[in-house]
Amino acid sequence: MADARKRLDAMETRPVVGSPLKHDSADKHVAGEAVYVDDILEPAGTAHACLGLSSIAHGRLLSLDLSAVEATPGILAVLTAADIPGENDISSTHKHDEPVFATEAILHHGQPLFAVVAETREQARHAAALAKASHEEAAPLLDVAAARAAAGELVTEPLKLERGDVAAALAASPRRLKGTMAIGGQDHFYLESQIALAVPGEDGDMLVHSSTQHPSEVQHMVASVLGIGAHAVTIEVRRMGGGFGGKETQANLFACVAALAARKLGRPVKLRPDRDDDMVITGKRHDFVVDYEIGFDDDGRIHAVDAVYAARCGWNADLSGPVTDRALFHMDNCYFYPAVRARSEPLRTHTVSNTAFRGFGGPQGMVGAERFVEEVAYATGLDPLEVRRRNLYGGEDRLTTPYHQQVEDMIAGEVIDELERDCHYRERQQAIRAFNRESPVIKRGIALTPVKFGISFTATWYNQAGALVHVYTDGTVALNHGGTEMGQGLYQKVAQVVAQAFGIGLDRIRITATTTGKVPNTSATAASSGSDLNGMAALDACETIKRRLTAFAAERWQEAPEAIAFLPGRVRIGAREIAFVELVREAYMARVQLSATGFYATPKIHWDRKAGRGHPFYYFAYGAAAAEVAIDTLTGEYKVERVDILHDCGNSLNPAIDKGQIEGGFVQGMGWLTTEELVWDEKGRLRTHAPSTYKIPVASDRPRIFNVALLENAPNREHTIHRSKAVGEPPLMLAISVLHALSDAVASVGEHRFCPKLDAPATPERVLDAVERVRALAAAAEGAS
Repeated sequence: MADARKRLDAMETRPVVGSPLKHDSADKHVAGEAVYVDDILEPAGTAHACLGLSSIAHGRLLSLDLSAVEATPGILAVLTAADIPGENDISSTHKHDEPVFATEAILHHGQPLFAVVAETREQARHAAALAKASHEEAAPLLDVAAARAAAGELVTEPLKLERGDVAAALAASPRRLKGTMAIGGQDHFYLESQIALAVPGEDGDMLVHSSTQHPSEVQHMVASVLGIGAHAVTIEVRRMGGGFGGKETQANLFACVAALAARKLGRPVKLRPDRDDDMVITGKRHDFVVDYEIGFDDDGRIHAVDAVYAARCGWNADLSGPVTDRALFHMDNCYFYPAVRARSEPLRTHTVSNTAFRGFGGPQGMVGAERFVEEVAYATGLDPLEVRRRNLYGGEDRLTTPYHQQVEDMIAGEVIDELERDCHYRERQQAIRAFNRESPVIKRGIALTPVKFGISFTATWYNQAGALVHVYTDGTVALNHGGTEMGQGLYQKVAQVVAQAFGIGLDRIRITATTTGKVPNTSATAASSGSDLNGMAALDACETIKRRLTAFAAERWQEAPEAIAFLPGRVRIGAREIAFVELVREAYMARVQLSATGFYATPKIHWDRKAGRGHPFYYFAYGAAAAEVAIDTLTGEYKVERVDILHDCGNSLNPAIDKGQIEGGFVQGMGWLTTEELVWDEKGRLRTHAPSTYKIPVASDRPRIFNVALLENAPNREHTIHRSKAVGEPPLMLAISVLHALSDAVASVGEHRFCPKLDAPATPERVLDAVERVRALAAAAEGAS
């Protein structure tokens, strides 16, 4: 008994929340036992679907001959828009600009025209290639420049943020400069492709196992396409093999086609596209062109910024409106602009409809902000880190963002100072400069960049979540909520919250698959808000049950409610202690309800898009990274030698998982800014549609030295779940340090007199071009002198 009490006392000193526990599926991931949609045992009679795609990027569909498709052995059905009983539309923004199947207008290469359903996946794929389409082809608009030249049609209303008199501030600035930066897109390259398994039920019911970040949206889309109520559709998601935003809206198509086929045939249907088809069909991270004018002084202080963020959005609106909005929300990063004007240009192009991607436009906005700082640093001859410091938010009259929200929790300066000290940034910078003076070919570079990222959906209504908690009479708990698990550890974190609330071990909690049949009307697991929203919703459900148990215990043992406390494994009731399971059984016998729903809505946030003003973010997450690189000035090839990160997670719910998110987010961001390049040919065909041509980072690309630390003793000042901070998206932007370290290395060729203006992705080809450009500038300067 004494040993048991010691173990319980030890549990009290080691709370579940805040412990570095492994991912709930870690063992299954390693053993290959984690069940994804394609691993679900197929019900008897499962058929397989494949999409038939357009072979042109822009034009009109004149005719579609599917006779050869229908005549192929094993074919069960061929589906076109004519077979849709409901709406031929899966537009997530209700603009009705995204048909399931094209009927006349062809707006991008790879646009779905029809679907084939066969006994096997191979039969369906073979048959889909036999269709004969007749087109009237038109020249496609493929990038920002082409879209602008053709009158610049927008897919949605642009946004303008403005504060102060920009024209006057620019005119009064001691110095001014103009520039343009290109920022490339990125494919999500989730390990598990898009996939859906639809199983028809009685009375028109439809169950869809979907790899989606937004089950409720998929539910509504399937219901709309089938022409039935949402109550007849259930979407279930146990886990995804990665999402990164690519399964927020992009899963709609695959779920709807699988459900449509299942409805027609009355048998289960699975749709899993080939990787090449997945990459050709689905949207990417938006690529941007940023045009800017900056007013500043000789001390490196920015007086005014006027910038236009133009984005290649693709053929329909999708989420381009909020993505380009968020780019403007983050065009300041950590810096205060006394006068600022920022405008978005969400341009329509004949390419895939770009969509959500980790950071949701914020990374592109921050890359622009860091270019502004770099331009000012080189123009003034000051150290870029010093220019960053001089322009940080801080002081009573320097806390207003371009969207008029006050920055109330500014800690970027402290984060920068601590990281600079701990990674010996200045000493290493001096050593690198000395190395470069003696090394004619290999040049090293170093940069330290900060991050300030706003947390909340800017669509205010998405900032809500629900949960369902059952306590059974044996003291075990079933947990369900609206968040989805895509490898980020959300399920584990929320389970830790529930375990601590009841004082029970994690082994007593069953994490159940996300399903619209248990928790309705949920938001996407996106915007870094999964733990914030669903953790609070689950805690709300737990507190409801605990209030019932407390009231019962107070009456049963004649104690005051305040004398009752839930401790690890037990409940203290006055002077006595009983096991949690014993209290639960007693309460059940007394007919106390042991199940509860929970709900949470983020407070304080509001946004007036038309006015460009509001408080769209509940709080900001901060971080900083110092990157060191080495480049070969003869080839443009490079290595990331070392990275040091200090990141702000508030009171981390799980330091092990959070560090994993920081490491993964950084490497994904590094890939976006260096090796990952999307290429379309003149016909609008994606040429980088497989791992042979699209280069994500591999193990050998990782930083040779990779140090990651969490900011200590920095609880969230806002009332978030256990005062934690979101960690899904902010770390990706720490990789901007790599881009600027590469820029620093390139600049050393010209003794840091000329801004390299290195665009992203900084492929070896671009690095080599920048080296040659800086060399030419240096030679011209020497000739002139």
